[in-house]
Amino acid sequence: MKLWNKCICLTSPKSLTIIVCLLVSTLLIASVYVSPDPIEEVTPSEPKEEPWIPTAEDIAYQDSMYTIIQNTQSDIDTIKESIVYIIERLDYHDGTYDSIRYVKGSKIDKRRN
Repeated sequence: MKLWNKCICLTSPKSLTIIVCLLVSTLLIASVYVSPDPIEEVTPSEPKEEPWIPTAEDIAYQDSMYTIIQNTQSDIDTIKESIVYIIERLDYHDGTYDSIRYVKGSKIDKRRN
């Protein structure tokens, strides 16, 4: 590199020593220098906490949400009862399964004879 009409070699021992000294001194100054914390200097005033007073619209909205939740819960209960009924029809205690429970000697059996 040619600077001020001189040839400066960046890999020479003298150049490397200067570069290392500058780097170390910069790191030393940066570690010692403590900047003032801007968060601590500014103390925001605490806002007054006022209780929330619902309006008529807020109450109507909450009531409609409660109604929707109750209807959904009712639908879920109905579906759950249907599923339990279907499972009971499919699985029997003796290990058999079918959509229709056939009992030997029932009316269906007598019709075949």
